[in-house]
Amino acid sequence: MSEDNRNVWNWGFTSGAENWNGRLAMIGFVSALAIELISGQGVLHFWGIL
Repeated sequence: MSEDNRNVWNWGFTSGAENWNGRLAMIGFVSALAIELISGQGVLHFWGIL
């Protein structure tokens, strides 16, 4: 096991960047689900794109 801090914000293909990418993707997914549950519309309809 390496002693790298996986919570450090690094650019490029590093373990820290992959952790942050996953965390932000989870926040985006939960936000999209919340918009659909609250508004009763899909995200694109909510923003007026479709």
